[in-house]
Amino acid sequence: MKKLTITEAKQIDLTGYLASEGHYPDPKMSNSQDYWYLSPLPGRNEERPSFKVDRKLNLWIDFGIGKGGSIIDFGILYHGCTIPEFLERLQTFLSFHRTPSPALQQPMGKVQALGQSALSSERKKLQVVSAGPIISPALIHYLGQRKIPVELAQAYCKEVKYELHGKEYYAIGFPNDDGGYELRNPYFKGNSSPKGITFLDKGAQEVSVFEGFFNFLSFLTLHQDRQQPPINLLVLNSLSYFEKSRPLMEKHGTIYLYLDRDTAGMKHSSQVVKENSPYKDCSNLYQDCKDLNQWLIQNFLQVQCEMQSLNKAKELAQGMQNEQVTRGKGRRI
Repeated sequence: MKKLTITEAKQIDLTGYLASEGHYPDPKMSNSQDYWYLSPLPGRNEERPSFKVDRKLNLWIDFGIGKGGSIIDFGILYHGCTIPEFLERLQTFLSFHRTPSPALQQPMGKVQALGQSALSSERKKLQVVSAGPIISPALIHYLGQRKIPVELAQAYCKEVKYELHGKEYYAIGFPNDDGGYELRNPYFKGNSSPKGITFLDKGAQEVSVFEGFFNFLSFLTLHQDRQQPPINLLVLNSLSYFEKSRPLMEKHGTIYLYLDRDTAGMKHSSQVVKENSPYKDCSNLYQDCKDLNQWLIQNFLQVQCEMQSLNKAKELAQGMQNEQVTRGKGRRI
């Protein structure tokens, strides 16, 4: 892939990049040319927007600190990185667009074409365009970074193309029981409506509970080569669904909690894990990590070695069994 140049990078729509990082303009102060934001730069904490993007020039200025410039100047301040490192980030960012940024197809004098979507478009809700098998090299690479086997993700997730703020993106989509998707790529964490839980009922008396689907996929990765009795699986897709899901969880004799080890996750676990309670806190398995997926990433080489040893043991056992069958047939002859 051809490397992104500084000239090309400066023509990338800055407001689109800010949106991918979760920063949106103030609708009351903004107009079709000037977009005003609460400053996204590190260390800036304000109640009134002082960060402006001129969409015609594709330049920004933060009046609170008296600095400004192009998307390059923003990126090295925002991420605390070098220019080459930020160009690499932008290269990945562009790979998650289905179509190239219009700025890359036009000279800087015509960057105003990027402002064709009005503020109403900026506030437009996310819309799913299509969903299908995961085939994008960028998304497959992302799964690799999260240490999730592609074939496992294919069984439970989709490649979802979605539109947001007048632009088209794509992500790993995990369906919920109400028809919506949880959406993830390296630059976006969100969902399509309606939001809800995902419950996989295998007719078991035990259930494992996860906050997010990457922790669910991590659990399956760790257990994919192990022969274990069936267990039901519940992905909350948001901790806010924990209380609402308790009646469903408490239909089971044992409830294994794999919640995040942050303040909110630990609080929910501690409130329900009591003596003689059906709830069991399993987060001690990854006590030095934020969640199960982070633990998998950090310990993947060890996990991989254990999986290989397990597979070799299975192959050896199968070979011995086949040999015994062959010998038995020989004796009968």
